[in-house]
Amino acid sequence: MIDFNYQETAFKLDNEQALERWINSVISAENCKLGDVSYIFCNDTYLHKLNVEFLEHDTLTDIISFDYSVGKELHGDIFISIERVVDNARDFKVDFKNELYRVMVHGILHYCGYKDKNDADIIEMRAKENFYLEELV
Repeated sequence: MIDFNYQETAFKLDNEQALERWINSVISAENCKLGDVSYIFCNDTYLHKLNVEFLEHDTLTDIISFDYSVGKELHGDIFISIERVVDNARDFKVDFKNELYRVMVHGILHYCGYKDKNDADIIEMRAKENFYLEELV
């Protein structure tokens, strides 16, 4: 089950059902099974507090995911700062929704086992993100 939640933000997805189908298709394509995944859309302050409290990082970020997956069954909480997504979209000169969907699939791909700690991993992660973004359009 995929849940969409909103904390300390006026933002709200306008296409939850379509995005749920898309995320499910990504999970299936990666030979994983959907358990319980929650997306929590929030502001910078909310996500910064989590970053400091749980990860001991005193920085702003666009996404933090807490992975509770068991093998190939995906479970977790994916927190996304809408303010960071807006700024990143502007910085990368892309549409807000494109950047938002990239961040959303990025979290799921982490649960599927993809990493982004070194250059080779980053290249693979970006390729997967781009592939699945094309499927959404």
